[in-house]
Amino acid sequence: MALMKKRKRETPEIPSASMADIAFLLLIFFMVTTTIDVDTGIGLVLPPPVDPNSPPPPPIKQRNVLRILVNSAGQVLVNDEESSIPMIREIVKKHTTNNGADERFAESSDKALLSVKVDRQTSYDIFMKVYDEINMGYLELRKSYARQTFGSPYEKLSDAQKKATDEKFKKKISFAEPEQSGK
Repeated sequence: MALMKKRKRETPEIPSASMADIAFLLLIFFMVTTTIDVDTGIGLVLPPPVDPNSPPPPPIKQRNVLRILVNSAGQVLVNDEESSIPMIREIVKKHTTNNGADERFAESSDKALLSVKVDRQTSYDIFMKVYDEINMGYLELRKSYARQTFGSPYEKLSDAQKKATDEKFKKKISFAEPEQSGK
């Protein structure tokens, strides 16, 4: 018998012509099905522009305005008194429910106004902490009022009851134009 030459067996190749097509289709699939979270920002409803021909608004008594000033380091002044961000919630509640008892706070809840002013260098995080404390103060007032008036948690009130509660403790917040510190 003749000696057969041993030939090395060649490794078969995997056809890769369609690999690029498959990768491209997978890329398109993931791009189409992926959702991207979009930051919605702060949900504030701005008032309509003031008509230049309308009469000026009535004067506001200074005692009805709670002035909150925040510098870039997060230090807080409330009505020119040193305070802190966690204390804002209780001060807002006291200001709103004062009913004329303390001369430093509002005459009534419907006249209570908050003026918030921050330094231009104040971080977004500090601003949001201040804004959250203000909102939590109003939320706690509404929840307490709902329990006392309607005997039910705020979340379980009817739409009419919620509207009445929200109207009783309506958020009146003025955001003043920030200034550069040191100027």
